[in-house]
Amino acid sequence: MTESSHENVPSRQRKRFPGISSRAYEHPADRSALVALRKLSGFDTVFKALSGLLPERSLRLLFLSDSVRVSDAQFAHLNTMLRDACYILDLEKVPAMYVTQDPRPNAMCIGLDEPIIVVTTGLVELLDEEEMRAVVGHEVGHALSGHSVYRTILLFLTSLALKIAWIPLGNVAIMAIVMALREWFRKSELSADRAGLLVGQDLQASMRGLMKIAGGNHLHEMNVDAFLAQAEEYEAGGDLRDSVLKIMNVLPRSHPFTTVRAAELKKWAESRDYQRIHDGHYPRRTEDKDTSVSDSFRESASHYADTVRTSKDPLMKLVGDIAGGAGDLGGKLRDKFTGAGTSSGGSSGGNGSAPKTDGGAGQGES
Repeated sequence: MTESSHENVPSRQRKRFPGISSRAYEHPADRSALVALRKLSGFDTVFKALSGLLPERSLRLLFLSDSVRVSDAQFAHLNTMLRDACYILDLEKVPAMYVTQDPRPNAMCIGLDEPIIVVTTGLVELLDEEEMRAVVGHEVGHALSGHSVYRTILLFLTSLALKIAWIPLGNVAIMAIVMALREWFRKSELSADRAGLLVGQDLQASMRGLMKIAGGNHLHEMNVDAFLAQAEEYEAGGDLRDSVLKIMNVLPRSHPFTTVRAAELKKWAESRDYQRIHDGHYPRRTEDKDTSVSDSFRESASHYADTVRTSKDPLMKLVGDIAGGAGDLGGKLRDKFTGAGTSSGGSSGGNGSAPKTDGGAGQGES
């Protein structure tokens, strides 16, 4: 392919997805968490109030004045990646993109009226070209899905929760909305990871990027299979006490754990759904208005049922047992946590396990 100075084409041959709807790559958990968020009592009131009060113009001026705007003249390689990502996902208006000085590797897509993509210097310095391409595609996926609005509200509520007690809902309700927003945003990251793979079309680069975010620029010391094995061990390991600690660890985070993201992305990359997208069979944005909400509900419910049925996590397996009529929840929880067994069933699996005490939240974002 011949080079053209401003032509919006990928630097190497990649498939393009004209008119693709975000529904093509959205994780079912993302959609269902967003539905649950919108149904949360008081969310509409807060959303409408903040939509008119959030200082978006100030936010844009802040990045314009104190960060570097990506263009043909500045960070030109990132500008090319951005145009490529928008070309591949057929996003007509290219979002503004800024590089901001921060040693922590991170990226985000924010904005109410129009999305803004921000990447940190720590991320730019950490990733190679193909790894960075997946990240840029990830953020463009957020823009195409309309995630930037909720992300902006989450940032605002998280940083200013103590200063908005004047809202009639009160602080307790505000924190409930913050927790619901975080739950949704963690799920939305799984969708955006898929968008990043559709843009980069290089699973190994996506895996490397996630590994670097977890372990730094030491790829020669890391192994993809071993990294994915950590996710398997994390999901299946321990007893019910560990399951509860997993929940407590993830609650304060805005992003899922990196090994979990890698495992989820690899599973999707090997799925029939991913192959169908590459074959050109995917939902179009022109069809979005005809989408059935009830169908989305059913798909999300089916996803969670499959998750419970196939999960190796002790708590999820217990939930599956209860749903299947295997016994009462209270009794089983008591037996699992105390190590008590039944007279006919032998050990409950909790003998000899000391409860963990290091239930702190994971550090950092990706």
